[in-house]
Amino acid sequence: MSEYADMMDSGTETVGGPFVLPRQPTEPDLVAKYFKVLSDPARVRVLELLRERGELSVGELTEALALGRTNLSNHLGCLRWCGFVHTRREHRTVYYRVADARVSELLALGRALLADNAEHVAACRRVDRGGSR
Repeated sequence: MSEYADMMDSGTETVGGPFVLPRQPTEPDLVAKYFKVLSDPARVRVLELLRERGELSVGELTEALALGRTNLSNHLGCLRWCGFVHTRREHRTVYYRVADARVSELLALGRALLADNAEHVAACRRVDRGGSR
C-alpha cells in the first residue's frame, strides 16, 4: 500500500508542508505539535543562538553550532514553517531571526521551570520514548 493510502487509512492527511496532521486536528493536537518543534536540542540551540546574537546567516549558524549544512537546513526549515523564525535574503545569503519575542519568552520560561525540575526531567524515561503513554 502507498504511503498516501496508509495516511488516509490512519485518519491523517498532508497539508502541503513537512508535517502530517489529523483530518480535523484538535487544539491539543496542534499545541502538542507546536511544542514538539522544541523537542530537538539542535532546534533549541538555533533559537537560543538567534535570541542571543540576533540575525545570523546560515553560514554563521553552521559555524557556531557545528552542524552539517543539510542537518541545519532541515532544522531551519522546520522552525520557519512553524513560525519560530523569519528569514531575509540579501543577494545569495539568507539571514534568520527569531520571528516573535514570545518565542524568546517561551524559552526563558522553559529554562526557569527547568531550574526547579532539572533532575526529574533528566531522569524521565517516558519523554525519551516519545508518544503518549
